[in-house]
Amino acid sequence: MGEQERMVEAILFATTEPITVRELEARLPHGCDPAEALVHLRKRYEGRGVTVTRVGDAWAIRTASDLGFLMQKETVETRKLSRAAIETLAIIAYHQPVTRAEIEEIRGVSVSRGTVDQLLELEWVRFGRRKMTPGRPVTFVVTQDFLDHFGLESARDLPGLKELRAAGLLENRPPPGGDVPRDEDEDESADGQSELFED
Repeated sequence: MGEQERMVEAILFATTEPITVRELEARLPHGCDPAEALVHLRKRYEGRGVTVTRVGDAWAIRTASDLGFLMQKETVETRKLSRAAIETLAIIAYHQPVTRAEIEEIRGVSVSRGTVDQLLELEWVRFGRRKMTPGRPVTFVVTQDFLDHFGLESARDLPGLKELRAAGLLENRPPPGGDVPRDEDEDESADGQSELFED
C-alpha cells in the first residue's frame, strides 16, 4: 500500500487538473487499489500545507484552505464578471439543472446570449441534459472547474440562506413586490408535472 500511495501521490502532484479514480486505475499497475491509497494519502496530508482534496468525482492536491492568503499575490484577475453573469451563475449553481427560461423567470429579466457564453467560455457552466418537455430545452449545470475554483466538493456544499445572511450578502426580509413577472411563452412545463430529462 505504501508504494501505491507513492504512485498516486506522484500522479496527483504532476497533474494540473483533478483526476478520477478510474483514471488513476488506468495509470497504475494491475491489481492496485487507488481508492484505498487515496484514503491513506488524504489522512497523511491532514494538517499539512497541502491537502488531498475531492473535487466532484475527482481528486487533486490543493493548498490548505487556511493558507490561501499566501497565494493572493500570485493570483492574476484578468476580468470581472458582470452582475448579470454572477446572478446567472448563482441561479445555475443553486437550481441545476436549469433552463434559460427558468433562469429568466428567477431573475425577472431576459438573459443575454453573451452572459451564458462567458460562463461557458470560463468552463464554469456546461450544457446538461435536455428536458423532456415541449421544445426539449437544454439545461445548464456547473462544472468540476467551478467546484475546484470555489473549493467545493459538490454543489451541495454551497452556502445556504443562513450562511449568506450571516455574511451580510442577503437581507433578512423578503424583497418587495412578491411574485416575479413571467412571460407566457416561457412557461415550459405545467405545475405539478415531474421533470424528465433526456440523456
